[in-house]
Amino acid sequence: MKRLLAIVLCLCLALCGCAAPQGDPYTPTGNGLEYGPEYTGPQVTPGKDESPKALSLPYYKEKTLNPYTCADFTNRVLFSLLYQGLFSVDRNYTVQPQLCKSYTVSKDMKTYTFYLENATFSDGAPVTAQDVIASLNAARENSYYKGRFFHFKEISVSADGGVAVNLNIPYEDLPILLDIPIVPAAQVASNRPIGSGPYYLYSAPAGESLRKRGSWWCNAKLTVNADTIALFPASSATHIRDQFEFADLSVACTDPGSDRYADYRCDFELWECENGIFLYLGTSSNSNVFKNDKVRTALTHAVNRDSLVSEFYRGFARSATLPASPLSPHYSQSLAQKYGYDSEKFAQAVKDAGLEGSEIIFLANSDDSLRLRVARTIAKMLEAGGLKVTMKELGGNAYVEALKAWNYDIYLGQTKLSPNMDLSAFFHTYGELSWGGVNDVATYALCLQALENHGNYFTLHKQVMDQGLICPVLVRSYAIYTARGAVSNLTPARDNLFCYSMGKTLADAKLNSENEFHPPEKS
Repeated sequence: MKRLLAIVLCLCLALCGCAAPQGDPYTPTGNGLEYGPEYTGPQVTPGKDESPKALSLPYYKEKTLNPYTCADFTNRVLFSLLYQGLFSVDRNYTVQPQLCKSYTVSKDMKTYTFYLENATFSDGAPVTAQDVIASLNAARENSYYKGRFFHFKEISVSADGGVAVNLNIPYEDLPILLDIPIVPAAQVASNRPIGSGPYYLYSAPAGESLRKRGSWWCNAKLTVNADTIALFPASSATHIRDQFEFADLSVACTDPGSDRYADYRCDFELWECENGIFLYLGTSSNSNVFKNDKVRTALTHAVNRDSLVSEFYRGFARSATLPASPLSPHYSQSLAQKYGYDSEKFAQAVKDAGLEGSEIIFLANSDDSLRLRVARTIAKMLEAGGLKVTMKELGGNAYVEALKAWNYDIYLGQTKLSPNMDLSAFFHTYGELSWGGVNDVATYALCLQALENHGNYFTLHKQVMDQGLICPVLVRSYAIYTARGAVSNLTPARDNLFCYSMGKTLADAKLNSENEFHPPEKS
């Protein structure tokens, strides 16, 4: 009966449209054995308005739930309930302590020491400095988090039992990088490691589920409070969509910027969650056209970003004219306005340089059909500015080899920005993103200055744009579909769908002076 009613409702709503995005002004033991019985201790009692609601989530059973090796966003949705980091980062890139109780910073800002809360994993074992070190080192060795550790020298236990992080440069905002999940040291390579979060993974013959910890070490207010969260094994994005529309699935995290995206046609609440994926244009210093400074710096005016967001990403992206997320505190809206879409400016720059009708090669990755269509559309924008564009569409290793060989005039690139918007990988001599000869000593020095003092991001972004070193296009988002009433006050953050606050700020946790420091007492 429920399925029949759902079909009727979906058909009706397909004719009248679906809900608009809500809650955002943008209008998204590791051996597979059962975990339990769980350690028992003080009980957390829900408030009167927090009666448990039924909830269910999809996951790919055959894929890993290891937070360091898992790249699948569907499975990563579970991580904000299973795991905690030293810190958490909300949707506005505000950092809040989680497992970190307090920390100190050396005067040269090259050594941070973190001291832990009296937290426990779901089996009752305490979270130790050794667990944190093993977890961070595991993250450092895997591609999902590897870029965050570019300036790390060593992670070790300090003389007073804290976690010491030694850096090779001064760092003002290191905590924003440390929302990395912490698991027991012995389980960093497990496909199903346990965590210190409010839920734990429970395995039974009937299937896996998440169960609420009755003895959770803290009592932060959560956006979900179901005692048990059913996990639906999924096989594809379409399968997840069908489970949501015609079965009992409560929440589905989707990627409108993916070839695998499936449209939803039934009743729902819709949320937007930025994922940090950054699209940009890069040029080759060998290009006869883009070695011209005025044409290269005018490239930003050729791109109608808003039309790309609307046409290809269904609104689930943000136009970016600076190389950072528009939600980041480092993104200057006043500076960004200088580099917006103005096709006449680009056309005039091409004309003034005497390059009208010049032929350019546009390199695009054919493995991603949606991004390929975006590249072809940008090519038309460049042709409207007076250039003749030949597409070079390559996949796999051929695309990478062409990037390395500078065998193009312009390319459409995609990367995932770190939470602190570090651009070092673009401008370091051996940076992983320094394609086309974009590496630049002076700009790399500005990257380091920005990490030391975030007030310098304005100067860095101005130099990048005034010299046309890269041309930002947009930052992508996920779309979060929820059954009506399934969750409330959802504030999804990047890599943290069920983001919650511990009620403490960075200022609360930061100790004023090393000379005055005394390690926190164990309670």
